[in-house]
Amino acid sequence: MADTFRYEGEVPPGETRHVRYEVGETYLGDPIEIPVTIVNGDHDGPTVGLTAALHGDELNGVKVLQEVADRYTPADVHGTLVCLHVLNVPGYLAQTRDIPIYDQDLNRAFPGRPRSNTAERMADRIYDTFVSQCDLLLDFHTSTRNRTTMYHARADTSNPEVDRLARAFGANVVIAGPGETGSLRRTATDDGIPAVTVEMGKAHRFQPTLIHRALDGVASVLAEFGVDPEATVSWPGWYRAVPADQGDKTWLRADTGGLVEMRWGPYPLVQEGETICTISDHFKHEERVVTAPFTGILVGVLENPVAQPGHPLCHLVRIDETTHDEIVAEIDRGEFDGYRQRGLRWRGESPALD
Repeated sequence: MADTFRYEGEVPPGETRHVRYEVGETYLGDPIEIPVTIVNGDHDGPTVGLTAALHGDELNGVKVLQEVADRYTPADVHGTLVCLHVLNVPGYLAQTRDIPIYDQDLNRAFPGRPRSNTAERMADRIYDTFVSQCDLLLDFHTSTRNRTTMYHARADTSNPEVDRLARAFGANVVIAGPGETGSLRRTATDDGIPAVTVEMGKAHRFQPTLIHRALDGVASVLAEFGVDPEATVSWPGWYRAVPADQGDKTWLRADTGGLVEMRWGPYPLVQEGETICTISDHFKHEERVVTAPFTGILVGVLENPVAQPGHPLCHLVRIDETTHDEIVAEIDRGEFDGYRQRGLRWRGESPALD
C-alpha cells in the first residue's frame, strides 16, 4: 500500500495536490510561495523529485515540470512525483539568475540553515520539507544569459545509483563530477539521494525541441525505476561521460576584444583545428581565428556577439574515435540532433557575413 506524503499538509495515496508553499517573505511581509505539485500514486514506489528555476531566468525546466504535473495521474504512478515548479521565486519574478538585491545564488545555499541569510533560509525550507523525502532527483537548468548550452547532464557518475539515473535520463553527454559545494545536486547526492542536473538551452525562453526531449528523459527515468511500468527506458544511441576535473573538456576564451562571429555548424561536432569563431576589430583590419584544440562536441556557446579578453567563447568536450564515428553515422542518416540543422539555432542572428 502506498504511503501518505506529508509536508505541513498531507497527500494521501491516489490524490494529486497543487499547493503554494511558503519559503520566505517579501519586504512588505507578504509570503514568498513556491508552486508545488504532488502526485501520490495508487501503488507503492519511489519518490521522485523534479525541480526547476533554481536560477530564476532559466525557464525550459519550468515548462517541463508543468507538463509532467499535467501528464501523470495517481493511476499512472507507482510511488510519488514531487514537482517543485519554481524554486527561486524572487529571481523568477525579476527574471534574474540570483535572488535580487543581494545577488545570492540559491544553488550554492543547500542544505540551508533556518537562521541565516535569505538564500539559506529558503534552501532550508525547500530541502527539509520536500527534497529530503525524495529517493531520486532531477534538477533542470539552462545556460545563463548571453550563452546557450547543448542538452546534457551533470552527475557524479562514480556513484552507481547516480550513474544509473544519468544513463536512464538518456542525455548523450554527461559532465561527470560531484558538483559545487552548496549545490542542490551535490547536497542531495551526499545525503544518499541520487541527483542529476539537466542543462538545456538558453535562459529567458521556452525551446520546444529541448522540452520534448526532457519529457522523454523523465519518462525513461520513471520506467527505469518502476514508477511508470507502462513506459520504456530509452537509449540515446551514443553516450559520453566526461570527467569534470580532467583535460577532456575546456572553455575556450577570448584573448582579444572585438566582434565575435561563430563559424561552426550546422552541427556542434568540430574537428581538431577547425575554425569555431573569429574575433575582429570594428574596422575589420585585425581578425583573430579561434580553432578547436581537439575533436569534440560544443556543449556551450557564447551568444553575445561581443567579447573582451577572458570572456568565454565556447565549452568543448573531447570525444573518442568510436563516439566520433557514431555521431558521423547519425549525421549521415539524418538522425543527429544538430540544433542548427533542426532550426533551433544557438544564435539568433542570420548566418555569418563574408
